[in-house]
Amino acid sequence: MNKNQTIEKLKSMRLNAMASQYQHHLQNNLYNDITPDEYITILVDHEWEQRQNNKFHRLIKQAGFRQKASLAEVDFTTARNLEKNMFNRLSSLYFIAKHENLILTGASGLGKSYLAQALGHQACLNGMKVLYYLTNRLFNRLKLAKVDGTYHKELTKLQKVDLLILDDFGLQAFDNHAREALMDIIEDRFNTKSTIVSSQIPVSVWYDIIGEGTIADAIIDRLVNSSHRIDLKGESLRKAILKDN
Repeated sequence: MNKNQTIEKLKSMRLNAMASQYQHHLQNNLYNDITPDEYITILVDHEWEQRQNNKFHRLIKQAGFRQKASLAEVDFTTARNLEKNMFNRLSSLYFIAKHENLILTGASGLGKSYLAQALGHQACLNGMKVLYYLTNRLFNRLKLAKVDGTYHKELTKLQKVDLLILDDFGLQAFDNHAREALMDIIEDRFNTKSTIVSSQIPVSVWYDIIGEGTIADAIIDRLVNSSHRIDLKGESLRKAILKDN
């Protein structure tokens, strides 16, 4: 049996991790005392694990996160109205399975973006498709998409992801383009996908920021009424770090 040919055949079938593991075993004379079934299991497990890791890295890269956020690093010791049991329930991602939304509000520096991205990272690790956007940048992107004729393609991309994260929502007043884009996004995802919105602006003010009463009513009804809510309070975590330093 030509072992080099076997390695090349594995590579040609894109079983690269299996080929690498097999080559490593040959070079180091490993696993000579196990059965063929056991050896095949070792090779298949290695290939499967490598493909899973590649998938996780690909999903995280495609999501476009700004931070490497982790649920394990979430701070529950600082007083900011973050109830640990509630957030741990959200961390199970059951709300995504139920196509529910999450709204994170509070002043700047309280960690809204980090919490949203930590949940997004966890969703990627669970094999879900996630997209993260600064809200105003997304609206500008969609505005340009209308000009070049790719608007519906962009909406389809947003509609398909399991979790959409809209960060820094409401920092700028909505114009007609932004209102229409938000309505299209929320309408497409209503009761089928989940959205996380983080905002410095209290939900009670969103109606006025969005403007155009009928559209604002429709957006808030679809987005807010099916949402879990976390309203962070307290001193900025960034200011606390600067004080400690």
